Formats: sequence, structure tokens, C-alpha cells
Amino acid sequence: MALYSAAAAVLLGLERGEGGLKSLVYNSGFPHVRQLYALVSETLRYASVLEKLLDGAALLQAEKKLAPQLAKVLVYDLLFGKGLKCGGRWKALARRHRPRLEAELARMKVRHKVSRNEDLLASEKAVSAAASQVPRYVRVNTLKTCVDDVIDFFKCQGYAYLGKAATVEELKALSGKKFLLDLHLPELLVFPSQTDLHDNLLYTSGHIILQDKASCLPAFLLGPVAGSHVIDACAAPGNKTSHLAAILKNKGQIFAFDVDPKRVATMNTLLTRAGVTGCQLVQQDFLTVDPGDPKYSRVTHILLDPSCSGSGMVTRGPGEEVAPSAERLQALAAFQRRVLSHALSFPALQRLVYSTCSLHREENEDVVQAVLQEWGSTFRLVTAFPSWPCRGFAAFSGAERCLRASPAETLTHGFFVAVLERCGEGAAAPSPLPAAAKENPQPGEGTEPGAAPKKRKKKKQRVK
Repeated sequence: MALYSAAAAVLLGLERGEGGLKSLVYNSGFPHVRQLYALVSETLRYASVLEKLLDGAALLQAEKKLAPQLAKVLVYDLLFGKGLKCGGRWKALARRHRPRLEAELARMKVRHKVSRNEDLLASEKAVSAAASQVPRYVRVNTLKTCVDDVIDFFKCQGYAYLGKAATVEELKALSGKKFLLDLHLPELLVFPSQTDLHDNLLYTSGHIILQDKASCLPAFLLGPVAGSHVIDACAAPGNKTSHLAAILKNKGQIFAFDVDPKRVATMNTLLTRAGVTGCQLVQQDFLTVDPGDPKYSRVTHILLDPSCSGSGMVTRGPGEEVAPSAERLQALAAFQRRVLSHALSFPALQRLVYSTCSLHREENEDVVQAVLQEWGSTFRLVTAFPSWPCRGFAAFSGAERCLRASPAETLTHGFFVAVLERCGEGAAAPSPLPAAAKENPQPGEGTEPGAAPKKRKKKKQRVK
């Protein structure tokens, strides 16, 4: 059983961005590293198939105490590996669900018109190809350093800086030890997809954050000014929270919520490393938070990135693309509508960003439309990032004000973002770009994407 627990821990570490596969395996403490590495590698290779099997067989719904990572490892070894090597309750659990899992596997083969397990992987090649093009994005943590210093540091390490990108095609063409400044986001550097920076001094010291470009959009578009009170409603693992703190320059107050104690502990570690202050971590379900609590009376901005199907996270595993059942989508959408409506009930709220890493309209445009109808004319959709190429699906009038991201069109994970603002007296004026981005242009960045560069007057501490 120790093998499966160790493999599940490595998978969890990969999902949380705690390190690369090799480093997590070798630091796991498991005595047989080759065996562990092989099991995790194969589980990742079959990740998309395993996700669909678990969903189709409803295994996680039936076994609520079974962690998804452990479930993937068990099902891989049961159906694709050499058979379960454990005993006890996990073996009994796997055997109990084996007929349902095998039936779902047979249905998958019929749908894909294949006869062998290996052939299921071939049908995912198109997704894998798109995922392999997604570059390595690096957000400069302006709480500790600045873009100029990070660029200089990488130059000293032998990387060639090519300046600010003008097109997505330039990002796609990156190779070797070359990097660019992103064409849209002012504090985002772009490296070739195979670049591994988990052991780099800048990462381990918190001067850079390894964060996909699409994941940087929510905090960037929320754009609270320094001194604001902000809620990060579903905050773990904390990358967006640290981004908010950087935008606020550690001036103001962030309330970051997550119900899971382990995720809160992980978030605390990440935020400490990033130099975040003025952030109160709260181990609590955001839906149970009282909007009328005086503690939150000055909250004007909320970032809401709720649990979703994760169907846009094509780089979580080789070729992985989640295909949730209709029932799961309905349940997720119902939760998302509740939590979005709850967030809008905070009395001083002026601006909210709703985002998911889902491709499904049910979790995105449909949720926003339903909640806007519920709230009448109290809130409105703001056109988010007008120059962004991918817009929301035409599910309702105004859906084009939302934005989407995808590996094929924007070279990012699949993502959806909607920006809502309060209407009427005292409402914040709609702004295509957040105030924080306008006040702090970076090298090669003006107040709009593609504008003339502005020179930075002051540098923060230099990395040594």
C-alpha cells in the first residue's frame, strides 16, 4: 500500500506545482524510486482515460473518502498495469468496483472504435499536440523584485532575451534557452514549454511564480488599487492570491478562503515564500461566510475561481482532457451559481471576476447568465480585455464581453473569465484594463497591449 500512497502524493504535488516529476519522486522517501517513477509516469500517460473511467463509473461519488489521485493509481494498476499489489480495504474497494470500471472501459473502446488499451491513447494525440505547444509562463513576483532584474538574472544564466513578443506565433516558435516578455501581460515572461525552473533559485526564493498565462488573467482583470479590501473566495493553492497581493503592493487586505486544512497549509507556505503580507487565510467554506459581517464591510473586489470540471487543464497529464458526465456538469453548475450569487451579496462589492478552467458552457456563460438574471440590473458585464482574441460563446446577449482561452488560439490552458461590476450610483467605472496595470506599466508595456514601451524609473531589490 505504501507504493500507492507515495504515487498519489507525487500526483498531488504535480497538480499543486510543488515540483517536477523527478524531484517529487526522489524526495518522496519511498525506497524503490524506479518502481515509483514508473507507476506515476504510466498513470500520467493514461490520465485522460483514467479521468473518464472514474467519472463514467462514478467511483469518486460512491467512495467519497477516496482521493482522486489515489483512485487514478489504483484504477491504472487494476486495469492497465500488472494487477493490484496491495491488500486490505483498498484491494477490496477496487474489486468491488471492478465490474463497473471494466464495463466503462469497454464502452470507451466502442466509442473510440478501438480494441486495445493502448489505442485509447492514440485518440488523444490531437489534445497532446495542443498541450505540447503551451509555453512555460513565468510571472515575476513584484513583491520581491522587478521584471528588469529577473531578465538580467536569466541572461546571466545563459538565456537569450528576445524582447517583447508581438504575436502568439513568436511564443510558439520559442526553443532552447530563449525567452520573451508576453505580448499581453506586463509581468509575464515566456519560455519554451520544456523549460523546467522548479529548481531555479528565482523560483525557490519566491522571486518568480510558475503560473499559466490564463491563470494570471483573473487577478489582472480584477485590478484592485492599493489599499483595497479583496476576497479570494476559493483561494488554494494561492497563486492568484499572491498575484492579488502584488497588484495591491501588499497595501490593503486580502481574505483568502479554502475549506481544506491541507490546502490552507500549502497556501500559507506559498504566500510566505512570495513575501505576501496583509492576507488573512480563513479555513472556511465561502458559502458559509456572512456578507453582513462587519469584517467584510469594506470588501470592494472579489475573485471567484470555484471548483469546476477542470476540462481546460490540458497539461495536467499527457493528453488529458476531462469529459464529465451530464450529471456532474449539472451539479458543478448548480454549485457555481450558488457561490457566484453569494459573492454578489457583499454590500460594498464593486467589481468581481468569475473564472473557471473549464471549457463547458454550462459552467461558464450559462452560470453568468443565470446569476445576472437573478440580480436584475444590480450588476453588469464589463468587456474584459477587448484586444483578447477569444470571446465568450454567444449563449446570451453580451456573452462576447467574457473571454476564453485555449491551447490552440492563445497558447494557454483552457480558461473562461467574466468581469462583473455594480451598476448605479457609486459603481466603479467600467475599464477594459485594471487600474493596477495602468499605474504600473512594465518594460515593453504601455497602458494598452501593443502600446509604446515606457521606461521603469525604479528597481526593487536585485536577485543575487
